[in-house]
This record gives sequence, structure tokens and C-alpha cells, in this order.
Amino acid sequence: MATTIHEPPSNSHSGDNGWGNLPPASRRLSVEDNSPASRTGIWVGLAAITMTFAAFTSALVVRQASSNDWVRFSLPPVLYANTVLLLVSSMTLEIARRKFARFTRHPSERRAAAPLFWLYVTLGLGLMFVIGQYMAWRQLKAAGLYLATTPSASFFYVLTAAHVLHVLGGLAGLLLVISRLRARVPTLRGSTLNAVSYYWHFMDILWFYLLALLWLKL
Repeated sequence: MATTIHEPPSNSHSGDNGWGNLPPASRRLSVEDNSPASRTGIWVGLAAITMTFAAFTSALVVRQASSNDWVRFSLPPVLYANTVLLLVSSMTLEIARRKFARFTRHPSERRAAAPLFWLYVTLGLGLMFVIGQYMAWRQLKAAGLYLATTPSASFFYVLTAAHVLHVLGGLAGLLLVISRLRARVPTLRGSTLNAVSYYWHFMDILWFYLLALLWLKL
């Protein structure tokens, strides 16, 4: 269900909070509630991702149990710093959602800057996480562990790379949200931000699971 929020009337001599140069028909922000269809779509997608990583987990457990060449190794320390980055990014994204809720009640360019700032912070933390994962791969290679060196190393690369690919999808979603909120007339809908947020938080939870799995099995 979509609702249209009008900017509260303001004194024309005050500069209209940065909206005075826009035509009257453009001084509106369309905000869509989190409809059942939106919720269903995101949960179906997350369920598919869950099944994919459940299959990876099953393959890892079976391969370890039936292997005589399974070599355990210490996880690169940078993975723990990456975990903190991802956790903080979920927090900043939640701050952005709350700021956006206030923005939809009182649209103005000044208020739009608040959620945008936290969205940019979330985007930056996500990029740092991806760079950190690349550093982890470099550390593993420096230790002589490559994709085909041992089955345990292979699973490390496959699981972390699969997670990074999904994180990149989340970063693309954040860029979409930012672009719609940055538009001269913001067109970001609440359901879009919610969907991206649920996906991002799921990537956070999934990473905690993978880190525990890797720590126990590798």
C-alpha cells in the first residue's frame, strides 16, 4: 500500500528548507509500507540462500568425515576484525532506517542528509569487510594454502567467497537505496529500505555462522 506524504507548509521567505525551487507537484515523497508481497519476496530469497549454505555445510561435514587428508589450520586473524566491521554495519544501517522514518514524516533536504550519512557509513563498512576478506585470502596464500592445496583450504575459499558474493549483492542494494534517496525528488520507498536491511542483517548472521563453522571444522 502506498501513501503520499506532503511536506508541511513553510514560510516562503525562509527558503522552503531547500525545496522552494521545486515545482509544487514535486514537493512530495512517496513512501510504500512493507507490503506482504515485499516481505514474501525477501524471505523467499533468504530461504534460498540458507539452503545453499546448508548444502555447503553438509558437503563439508561429509568430506571431513570421509577424508584422510583433512588438514586443520589457524584462521587468518583479520577474520575477527571483519566480524566487528559487519556487526557495526548492521547497527549503522538500523540507525539509517530510523532516520529515514523521521524523514518520511517531515521531508526536507536537511533531514534527508541524516539517513544518507548513515547509509554511506554502512556502505563503507561493507566495502571494508570485502577488502578484509581479500586480505584473509592473501594471508592464507602466504601460508602456502591455496584453493587446491587441501580439502579444508578449498572449503575455506569456497564458503568465504560465496559469502562475499552475497555481500556484494547487499552493497548493490545499498547503492540503489542511496541513489533513490539522493534524487532531487527522493523516490525511496520504505519497503525497499526494509528489504535491503533484512538482507544485510541476514548476511551478518550468516557470517557469524560461517565463522563458527570454520573455527570448529578447520
